[in-house]
Order: sequence, then C-alpha cells, then structure tokens
Amino acid sequence: MTHSIPEATPASASPSPSPSTSSVAIIGGGPAGLMAAEMLASKGARVDLYDAMPSVGRKFLLAGRGGLNLTHSEELPAFMTRFAQRQNDLAPIIASFPPDQLRAWAQGLGIDTFVGTSGRVFPTDMKAAPLLRAWLHRLRQAGVRFHMRHRWLGWAEDGTLRFATPQGEVQQGATATVLALGGASWARLGSDGAWVERLTDVGAAISPLRPSNCGFDVAPTGPQLQGWSDHLRTRFAGQPIKPVVIAFHDAQDGLIRQQGEFVLTDTGVEGSLIYAFSARIRDQIAAAGQATIHLDLLPSHSPQQVLTETTRARGPRSLSTHLKSRLGIQGIKMALLHELLSPEELNNPAILAERLKALPVTLYRARPIDEAISTAGGVTFESLDANGMLKARPGVFCCGEMLDWEAPTGGYLLTASMASGRATGEGVWRYLNEAG
Repeated sequence: MTHSIPEATPASASPSPSPSTSSVAIIGGGPAGLMAAEMLASKGARVDLYDAMPSVGRKFLLAGRGGLNLTHSEELPAFMTRFAQRQNDLAPIIASFPPDQLRAWAQGLGIDTFVGTSGRVFPTDMKAAPLLRAWLHRLRQAGVRFHMRHRWLGWAEDGTLRFATPQGEVQQGATATVLALGGASWARLGSDGAWVERLTDVGAAISPLRPSNCGFDVAPTGPQLQGWSDHLRTRFAGQPIKPVVIAFHDAQDGLIRQQGEFVLTDTGVEGSLIYAFSARIRDQIAAAGQATIHLDLLPSHSPQQVLTETTRARGPRSLSTHLKSRLGIQGIKMALLHELLSPEELNNPAILAERLKALPVTLYRARPIDEAISTAGGVTFESLDANGMLKARPGVFCCGEMLDWEAPTGGYLLTASMASGRATGEGVWRYLNEAG
C-alpha cells in the first residue's frame, strides 16, 4: 500500500536564533536535508526547507515499500569498509552518528527497530511513512518552515536563491544555504542531477555521476541482439536465482565471492547480489568494455560432489531429469545452462561440472542511471572545507548523496546520508558563529 505524506505548510516563525537574524535555506527534502534541518533548528537557527516536489521524502518512502532498511548492525569498522575508497572521508561523519545512534534517534520518534537475520535494521512495522510523519511533526514543532513546489534554479546576480514555483519565479536570501539535492536516479521523485551544471559553473569540483546499485545488460550472443533469448526472457524474466554465489575478479582486491540472490531481467540481471558487485562491475566495464561474473549454482556442493554426479551414468534419463534428481538443478538454473552452454559443453561431464560451479555471464552495460537505486560521483570532498562548505562558494554547503561516495544497499546509503546531513548542520552552525 502506498502512503502519502500531506503537503507541508509553513509553520509559525521560530524564536530569534543565535547568531541573531541568521537564516538557513535547505534545498532538498530527502533524509540528508531533513537531518540538516533538524540539527540547525535544534540549535535555534531559522530554517526554511525548499523542495521541488509536492511533498518531502518521496524517495525515502519508495525505499520503504518493501520494508524500510534504516541501517545495518555490523560493527563500525566492518560497516565503514562498505564505502570503499571514501571510507576515510566518511569515517568522522558516520562516527558522529553511527548505526546505534540512528536507532536511538528513531526510538525518540516513537519508532522501534529490530535486527533481521541478515543484520539489516528495520522499523518493527517495516514502514517508512510513520517515521516520516513523526519526523516532519517534530521539525514543524521546532519551527522549520517548508516550501513545496520550489525548484531551485541557482543564484541571481546579487547572490539570492532563485526558485521556480507554480506562481512564477521567486527569490529568497539566506545567510547560509545547504544543498541536499541527491544524485540523479529516480528523477521523477526529484533527484535529477540538474545541480551539476550550476555548481560546475561556480567552480565546484564534481566527479561525473554514474549509476550505482544498478542492473546490467548481458552481452549479446549470436543473433540475439537483446542478450537473452526469447525463451529465457518470456519464461523466466522477473524470477530470482537462488541460492547462488557470484565470484568476481577485481583488479585491486582479487577474487571476491558472495552468496545471495538476484533476479533475471529482460535484458540481463539485477537485485541485491548484483548490487553488491555493481561498482566493481561498472568500473571494469568502463575500463575494458565488459565484465564477467561467474555463478556458482550449487554453493552447498563441493566441486568433487558435482563432478561425481555429472559423471554418474544416467541411463535413459534426459540430462535435465538427471540434474534435477541428483543435484536439484531445475527451472531457471537449468534454463541458464541451456542459454549459456553449447550442446557439446552440456554433454561433457567434466566441463558441465566446472560450469555448474563457475558459470560465466558476461555483462557489457549498466542500466540507465535513472533506473539505479543510487549514484556514484558528485561533489568531491576535496572541494569542501572542514564544515562541508564549498571552497568555491562561501556560505553554500553540500551533503548527502550529491557528495562523491557510494555504498551497497543494506542500510549503508541511508545511514551515510543522514549522518552527512547532521554533520553539515553542525558545520553550518559553526560557520554562522564564526561569521558573527
């Protein structure tokens, strides 16, 4: 069931902030922007939050449709490794708002959480809408004023902020501005990456935006220009492949193996296990034009066990019947074998055993960035000062997914976005005090 959050309405003016008369404009109503607003409002700043959509938190609500994965219960050192080359940049940010503190924050909103069998952390009711409603209520009570249907257009010549609204363009001044505009995935929910050109024009250093936690298209084979055959697509697209282990050879980290599941699509593959490898797959495709993953279709069997069964005499039984009865290979897994192996390979017991433990699938293209769960690239950490302010544009701060970092799904994305918003709120407050 889809939940909707009513359009926010302006709250009454907050008490005079300290520093006095300072106002903060936050542009973007996702988790990072909301957390920055909460931090600043709690200190007494006057906060106005602008968003292009009719209501805030739309991508947050979408993420919660299958169960809101707030964070992960891993110990912090292991948690930080999920951010790869940017873990050192994010370490102090996440350390100031680690997973345990995020859970305590949710509890403060009346939302209990639990740890699932995978280590992921969810609200007990699995829903995003109750948490968002409670959060918005607290923000309004703190004096945050919300301005919906305000699409940021950049700056006027005098430095004021420009917004497109249903009533026409409006301009608004601010002592400090927080940009929390997200990446470029799911543009229909507000994150369209339009900010890249505007920040580039003012001298910000931005790494190109790329899809992350995304699906991939398989390399076309033979006459099949679309990748998979019509038979495989029509019968098995949308079905999960499980249990399965993906093995991938990364130039830096060597051979990496992980068990889980993924989904066959019309053109290739997607799903949680694919997302875990998506950054490495994407980068290898960029470097070499393609990337090959190897599927272990029988992760609970040793190579010798598999070879024993493929070489066992099957009498009059078909290969499909034999593999189903001896190894449990059937349905989508059997279809993949027929799709990717030649008749000669299928009928060679030694080769078949090898392929059952390491079936090569070649990928040659990431799905479009707007289909991705998140994006890589963005404003580089090197272009920000210690407060999260753009060196090229004093008084303008950036946070959340629009920064140059990425992480797999599993609660890491949301935790880092919220921690980043919180840290940036702290940075803005320091800036306001330092500016007098």
